[in-house]
Amino acid sequence: QVQLVESGGGLVQPGGSLRLSCAASGIIVSINAMGWYRQAPGKERELVATITKFGTTNCADSVKGRFTISRDNAKNTVYLQMNSLKPEDTAVYYCNRRSDSGIYDYWGQGTQVTVSS
Repeated sequence: QVQLVESGGGLVQPGGSLRLSCAASGIIVSINAMGWYRQAPGKERELVATITKFGTTNCADSVKGRFTISRDNAKNTVYLQMNSLKPEDTAVYYCNRRSDSGIYDYWGQGTQVTVSS
């Protein structure tokens, strides 16, 4: 059984930082493509960052230069380091696995990030 458990969300002031964690079980993150999505109230779900099984990373233009995706193979965990946070980054952030067919088939329960003064 695959489980992805996110943590690390919370309330932060604009300009602050948070690091989200996604602890995986039932899959090995080092041989899977993983990603982070977010969804804000009333908005469509947005792909924020991805990391391939080869370790290649990519981020959406809206967060490029501020967010970094990484993984710790020993801990079987994927991270999203978020710096210089803005109010528009407020959303529920979800960790997921992208299958070889390109479908994001496993999702975590999400963690809330709120950026507000």
